[in-house]
Amino acid sequence: MTEIGKVFGQTAAEFATTAVVRAAADAGVAVGDIDGMLVSSGIHERIGLRIAEDLGMRDLRMLAEVNSFGATATAMVQQASLAILSGAATTVACVFADAPLVQDRGSAGAYSGFTAAGTAGYALASGVNSATAMYALGARRHMETYGTTKEQLGAVAVSTRAWATRNPLAQHRTPLSLEQYLSARMITDPLGLYDCCLVSNGGIAVIVTSAERAADGPHAAVNVVAWAQSHLAQSMERGGDFGIRTGAAEAAPRLFAMAGIDRSDVTVAELYDCFTYTTLVTLEDYGFCQKGEGGPFVESGAIAPGGSLPVNTGGGELSSYYMWGMTPLSEGIIQCRGEGGERQVADHDVVLVTGNGGFFEHHGGLILSPVATLRAEAVAA
Repeated sequence: MTEIGKVFGQTAAEFATTAVVRAAADAGVAVGDIDGMLVSSGIHERIGLRIAEDLGMRDLRMLAEVNSFGATATAMVQQASLAILSGAATTVACVFADAPLVQDRGSAGAYSGFTAAGTAGYALASGVNSATAMYALGARRHMETYGTTKEQLGAVAVSTRAWATRNPLAQHRTPLSLEQYLSARMITDPLGLYDCCLVSNGGIAVIVTSAERAADGPHAAVNVVAWAQSHLAQSMERGGDFGIRTGAAEAAPRLFAMAGIDRSDVTVAELYDCFTYTTLVTLEDYGFCQKGEGGPFVESGAIAPGGSLPVNTGGGELSSYYMWGMTPLSEGIIQCRGEGGERQVADHDVVLVTGNGGFFEHHGGLILSPVATLRAEAVAA
């Protein structure tokens, strides 16, 4: 990965090329040995297929842009793994980069200015003009349906920050109390400042290759054990489950079945946490607690350091850095390698990584493991 956070003076394309070069070096392969490239260009689409040319790559066997928004990272690893298994490519780089922050300007407008046509414009016409507003509607529905409280959303923010204090890569490492969370300014009711993810500049890439090739690398292999996706496209339809049920509920059974494990086997969970509420509802949909009991579950301290299910051990997108689905993926790989330092979880044999795209319209999940005896189809390095 590149330097991430309030890093200025580089374009998204420059972050992307640096990320690929560093990932290749980390994996012990030459850039010229990469014969497949998958690119996630973010909302602003500031990088694209020309990255291969920028890196001096010639005669790639696979090159494509992939975009299911926050679920893209998991989708790219799945697509790369399938390419390895089919023989379509031998070594695939998956890269995301973005540079929405501008020096001397606030981050609030980094993702603003979007328009929508057709029925997608109904939300904008109704005043729902941001991702925060849309997720606030989901959070409010969950609160009214199940009695989820603001303090329970705060438990997610506080526990995630507690993990971030142990991560030297995190943008925010100052401990956060529940009182500080509750007194923070409101962004869109019921979501306040600490309910919302960061905005970051930077880039992350991973290299996917076969287990045999990875065995010669400088680091212990991280096995891609299983993958699953779900694209509900339910958004805001009348009578739908928007806000109380996501694609994770559909993907989870398929993911665990492919891995040949039960959810109780998961030792670490790296969840896409663009908002505190997203963590809570994803825990429910993966079955770590009953539907509607996500609030009491997080309030019990289960996901915090020392809890029964370590969640977002690097500080997640709320406190560490926001690189779309590369945030949970990168931390999942760090945990599998046992390189988490102060935040390293002792039992990291089965790591769940999730992605959430759009407004719960796209979901992706991976099971990663350092243990070769789990079903290992490909390797992320």
